[in-house]
Amino acid sequence: MIDLFTTRDGLIGLAYLVAAFLFVLGLRYMSSPTSARQGNQIAAVGMGIAVLATFFLHDEHGVGMSMTNVALIIVAIAIGGVASAYPSRKVPMTAMPQMVAIFNGMGGATAALVAIGEFMHLSDDLSRGQTVSVVLGVIIGSISFSGSVIAFLKLQEKISGRPIIWTGQNVINAVVALGIAVLGVAVAGGFVEGSTAKLMLLAVFALALLLGLGTVLPIGGADMPVVIAILNSFTGVAAAITGFQLSNQALIVAGALVGASGAFLTLLMARAMNRSVSNVLFGAFGAHHTTGAAVGAGGDALPIREITAEDAAIPLAYAERVIIVPGYGLAVAQAQQQVRELADMLKERGVDVRYAIHPVAGRMPGHMNVLLAEANVAYDDLYEMEQINDDFANTDVALVIGANDVTNPAARSDTSSPIYGMPILNVDQAKNIIVLKRSMSSGFAGIENMLFHDPKTSMLFGDARASLSKLIEAVKAA
Repeated sequence: MIDLFTTRDGLIGLAYLVAAFLFVLGLRYMSSPTSARQGNQIAAVGMGIAVLATFFLHDEHGVGMSMTNVALIIVAIAIGGVASAYPSRKVPMTAMPQMVAIFNGMGGATAALVAIGEFMHLSDDLSRGQTVSVVLGVIIGSISFSGSVIAFLKLQEKISGRPIIWTGQNVINAVVALGIAVLGVAVAGGFVEGSTAKLMLLAVFALALLLGLGTVLPIGGADMPVVIAILNSFTGVAAAITGFQLSNQALIVAGALVGASGAFLTLLMARAMNRSVSNVLFGAFGAHHTTGAAVGAGGDALPIREITAEDAAIPLAYAERVIIVPGYGLAVAQAQQQVRELADMLKERGVDVRYAIHPVAGRMPGHMNVLLAEANVAYDDLYEMEQINDDFANTDVALVIGANDVTNPAARSDTSSPIYGMPILNVDQAKNIIVLKRSMSSGFAGIENMLFHDPKTSMLFGDARASLSKLIEAVKAA
């Protein structure tokens, strides 16, 4: 014990242990929106301790500090700090999914490049276990990087959010995966050496990048919450593997926490959509469904009931219970402040107002909770789907704002629907339904929402922010 506290290695190990404990504690606090900010601060302190301890690592000869490494770390922190300061202050909450995708990608790219650098520099001195870690780090990190870039481009609408498929897509991906496996085993198993092994590792890197592209391009926007969770898990695993390569306990623990939490989140999100993870990755969801207007049995377009803000204000103002269902349309319009203002106004009139949050509302897990928290919506007003679904039948008005697929009753009744079996919010059971929407266009799943044609449903068309502002004025006058 005395040596542990009197030697530099012991103190560094103790610092990494403290950092790991703070990572776990921070993650625990992040499990609740009310303590998430505190959890983030605790984890940041842990990361600061880990970085500071790394300054004092021995040089490559194990005899003293490497001032070159210290200088490189400081320069990297300065570059990363400057590069992240602007977007962290300017990027709106609605663009957080894109930012998370980029963060995932940077983590994966870093893990892959560190693994390649280690192999190019120390390939003759690496143990078999370290070589296996290098190959795995290159594969997982590269897939995470290229997949995250595609996810970012889809979320940013730089490329189509719909599934992009091509002939023989799964076969090509399988061939690429087989190539990665063959080359990876050759390098990790020591069947090739020297420059040949290095060239093969670079080929693994290139093929893994290709596999990331080929895997995420066919995935539609409706599945992006699950994809982001998967890529987040991949990045965590890649970081943990990098920790093994560098013998850095803090990196191992941090990567393992991210990888495990991402894996659990992936399973929870897939379950919320009643989909398997394999179906999300290889199903090209929504690729084969049309998006035209709904038609009845005789080929005629089904009727809808369009109303004005003044019409919508009356049932809202005189209701006893209102449930608000926020969706991606609210996020796009950045209408979170307006919806809180409307809810506050209704509460002042004695209306019981609550928010129903579907597990995949928005574009990433927890996105809607963060958006509403930004507008100071009380966390106690937010209800998960399982908590509130039975209450729709006793609700006077369900106000749907830009939510589409998660309110589609076809998920319960239409066995031919691609979303059949997906748990949805029981909006159709409310006594009156008001839908705020730009147009009759379909959601990410690319299918018609029969809720819009329900006799109890009224459609208020327009930008959600503008419509809510009109509703606020109309409720004042009601």
